[in-house]
Amino acid sequence: MYKFSPQQISKILKEFDNGKSVEELCREHGLNSSTFYKWRTKYTGMSNQELKRMKERERENTRLKHQMAKEVIEKKL
Repeated sequence: MYKFSPQQISKILKEFDNGKSVEELCREHGLNSSTFYKWRTKYTGMSNQELKRMKERERENTRLKHQMAKEVIEKKL
């Protein structure tokens, strides 16, 4: 699974705002249209910095959830 950087996501959303169709963008960048629409809903109006901070927080939350789950499992054993 290919991960897009916050800068890439922002660039793709700007290309859409500048008139490119969803189909064109999906073909050019190798993404699914549902991914594009999720990004549009979630990230429209954010600057690159805001988008980067949000992605970093999402990664940290995922890491903490896994760590917490591991600790809970270890305590049960």
